Amino acid sequence: MKKIRLLVLVLSAIGFAACNQNPNIEVENTKEEGERPLKVLFVLTSHSQLGETGEKTGFWVEEFAPPFYSLLNKGVNITVASPQGGKAPIDPRSKTESNQTDATRRFNSDSTAQSMVRNTIKLDQIKAEDFDAVFYPGGHGPLWDLAEDKTSIALIEAFNAQNKPMAFVCHAPAALKDVKNTAGEPLVKGKNVTGFTNTEEEAVQLTAVVPFLVEDMLKQNGGIFAKKDNWMVNVVSDGNLITGQNPASSKLAAETLFEKLQSNAGY
Repeated sequence: MKKIRLLVLVLSAIGFAACNQNPNIEVENTKEEGERPLKVLFVLTSHSQLGETGEKTGFWVEEFAPPFYSLLNKGVNITVASPQGGKAPIDPRSKTESNQTDATRRFNSDSTAQSMVRNTIKLDQIKAEDFDAVFYPGGHGPLWDLAEDKTSIALIEAFNAQNKPMAFVCHAPAALKDVKNTAGEPLVKGKNVTGFTNTEEEAVQLTAVVPFLVEDMLKQNGGIFAKKDNWMVNVVSDGNLITGQNPASSKLAAETLFEKLQSNAGY
């Protein structure tokens, strides 16, 4: 009996020593067998001039920060791009105290996220096949550049052709203005969509400043426009297309995007 106990102790000691010699073997196996991180592209505007007003515009921080951290907290790898590359302009009005949220305050103290915004990748260096989804935050800037940018248009068409989730919030659906589906028709034709409404544009007193109204454009392109009262959270999903009405809808749009990513990945 003593010999059996001694043998057990010896075998236990050998096993313990083996584990100490290679403590990461289980972690390494997990990494090899685990799913790769999901990759989401964020596309920001490069436009900083608010029409002929002499005032500044750009992207709206609340439409970037909540989606950014919502996805980052879920382990998503994020890349930030813009038409011109380099520093993406922030609409100064979105930095006022009245427009701050927990996520924007986190962004304001996050040097890594701020560096990504200051050093965006130029859009013509981006390929849809390198990402699982794309997210376009708004702000008034996209009305002037992303709505007309041929690289952005082609990129969205590539994401759509690959049936990858695409989200556009507030004024960002402006980027869909000239985008075609695989049949050569407007991408939004026959789709349920939303975006910054005419009454919201009127409320911020920029109806006469912007080159076009998001709501009118989506309707003219055949979209089935759904809206709620001003500033209410409203996210509309139709196939791989996700649209959000206003800044308050940005986090839910990102959560909806993530749900579609998980579904596509079979989680």
